[in-house]
Amino acid sequence: MKIALIPARGGSKSIPLKNIKMFCGKPLIYWNLKALEDSCIDEIYVATDSKEIKEVVNSFNFSKVFVYDRDPQNAQNTSSTESVLLEFIANKNIAKDAYLCLVQLTSPLTRTEDFNNAFKQLIATGYDSLLTAVLSKRFFWHKNSPSTPINYDYLSRPRRQDFDGYYMENGAFYINKVANILEHKNRICGKISIYEMPEYMGIEIDEAVDWIIAEKLMETYNLQKSKE
Repeated sequence: MKIALIPARGGSKSIPLKNIKMFCGKPLIYWNLKALEDSCIDEIYVATDSKEIKEVVNSFNFSKVFVYDRDPQNAQNTSSTESVLLEFIANKNIAKDAYLCLVQLTSPLTRTEDFNNAFKQLIATGYDSLLTAVLSKRFFWHKNSPSTPINYDYLSRPRRQDFDGYYMENGAFYINKVANILEHKNRICGKISIYEMPEYMGIEIDEAVDWIIAEKLMETYNLQKSKE
């Protein structure tokens, strides 16, 4: 059994009602739900405390999508994502051998093939859990020790094409077995597989300017390619 969970709080300080604000002509939450609806995932749940979000989700009439009424105590600004994960598993009595895919709405560019290929990768490798990332070839320095680089030698600066780079977690989604989540109280654990996504999918919508950039990326890469 493969289950997806999308946390969708009603209260967003940076962008009010962000999860249902129009993004490329559809409410933001639509894009992940559509990609999941067409994927190998069996059931999709939106965990929300918002009547408005609930109404929008139900209006899509997706066959595999259900609304989970999130406990308001786990929908505060200070609430962790793990708190709603554990609440959902307990209240829905999810089987321990089921896969649970945590999907974040701040990454609307995720495609159906990403979910399908990530599950295939995790199962094929036999790893415990999986996270998504993009390859970054940026050079980083320690914040509290500005004379110390983190990932390269400035005395022998590599050319970009010769630099292997590092994976940057992009927060699109995570996959783990329910039994692992219950034991470790975390979305990932053990031997972790990294599913690499295209570099443009490194964007996460947290501020208003991210919204503008993400829409342009969606139009350029996802929507334009779907028309070809």
